Amino acid sequence: MSAQLRGTVIAIADGDTFTLLTAQNQQVKIRLHGIDCPEKKQPYSNNAKAYISSLVFGKQVFVQVKNKDRYGRTIGVVLLEDKRNVNELLLQAGWAWHFKKYDQDARWAAMEQQARRNRKGLWADPNPIAPWDWRARKK
Repeated sequence: MSAQLRGTVIAIADGDTFTLLTAQNQQVKIRLHGIDCPEKKQPYSNNAKAYISSLVFGKQVFVQVKNKDRYGRTIGVVLLEDKRNVNELLLQAGWAWHFKKYDQDARWAAMEQQARRNRKGLWADPNPIAPWDWRARKK
């Protein structure tokens, strides 16, 4: 899929999921491709949500659509009007893990490693729990 969506971000669910309102007045749930932010109630979840909110809420964004997930959300890479990549900004700021299960981009892996080395964001925690491990604990 190489479709592209454009719209205004009208709601933030968490650090890696938001709602886009298109020019056709269609609401689309967007899940950021290739990264995973802390889950609700997980440490740093509110930080990741606040960070993405500061970047995209109420703003026009472009979504390079990759596919849909099992919940029907549109998976994509999100660009701001100035062409900055939101997925990468979250990695660089230390509010997300590179989700290597779904993305093999070596640049993104390096961005996570750099944030870890610099103890940015959630990497200030000596033992951060990956969101996929957090989700698995609750089962």
